[in-house]
Amino acid sequence: MIRNALLAAAALTAVVAPAANADPIVGQPAPCVTASDLVGPDFNVRKCGVSDVDQFRVNLDNNGNAYCGPTSLYNVLHYWAHVKGAPIGWGPTRVSDIDPQDQSDYDLNTAAIAKIGWDAKYNGATNLTNLRTAWDNATKPARDAGWTTSRGVVSTLENPDFAGELAKKLNEGPLQLVYGRYKDAPGDYALQRSGGHIVTVVSATGTFGGNTIKLKLADPGRAGDHGDADYLTTQSDYEALDVTLTKRAFRQYSPSKDDESTAEDESMEPGTYKWVTRWELTGPRYLSDTTRQMVEGFNWFDMAK
Repeated sequence: MIRNALLAAAALTAVVAPAANADPIVGQPAPCVTASDLVGPDFNVRKCGVSDVDQFRVNLDNNGNAYCGPTSLYNVLHYWAHVKGAPIGWGPTRVSDIDPQDQSDYDLNTAAIAKIGWDAKYNGATNLTNLRTAWDNATKPARDAGWTTSRGVVSTLENPDFAGELAKKLNEGPLQLVYGRYKDAPGDYALQRSGGHIVTVVSATGTFGGNTIKLKLADPGRAGDHGDADYLTTQSDYEALDVTLTKRAFRQYSPSKDDESTAEDESMEPGTYKWVTRWELTGPRYLSDTTRQMVEGFNWFDMAK
């Protein structure tokens, strides 16, 4: 972990008093009406009070370029703290004390994201597994106060009703969804992963057993003010981004990797292919001429007093 992130995370232990003008429930999408309809063939689930925090910030490694995982998890924690009143956080700091839309809380919000990154073993990126560990650390004060917590992961692979599972888990609380950026690979119907991104799901509409689902996302990396002179030091307006997921089957290509313990260069050997089922993510703010966004799975979270 870089020095700035360590300093930011350490700053959490020095903040005891909540922000004087923090809104008890601040979040998105706005206007927002909570929905919870899982009856019949269709579903419509919407969570209000989910923050839409920016990942691009000063005092984070590479200005937060790879902090989508910690930032999207912060959005999840914000919901449970501000909407459900769960006492979650680190040291004396509680997430309920932080108002991301209050500029005076900006550094404290950055420190919280850095702490999540530290707990998730940030090393230039994070993954869903370590982010669940970061959730465990942040929610320990709630368990100490008598709350129960649970979390898990749902993959697109070998899941006959991924859309329905997403809706049911979103009904419990906001989700962390990961998609890979896939580029063309040699061969028919072949794609190769070239990177990824993690976002927060706040709304889902679709049909159980269907092949499409419409979502609203709080995306840490797609702030409306991105590129403005002060975008690294200010929080952008909250947004709910509309996307559609469509079920796809393709051959996923994985290039060979070199084993440094051998004299041979295994990276020169042919790569491997396997048929996979993913859900392609498309939307007005998700356009690319070089890659396709394929959802691979999501983290779900739940708490109760």
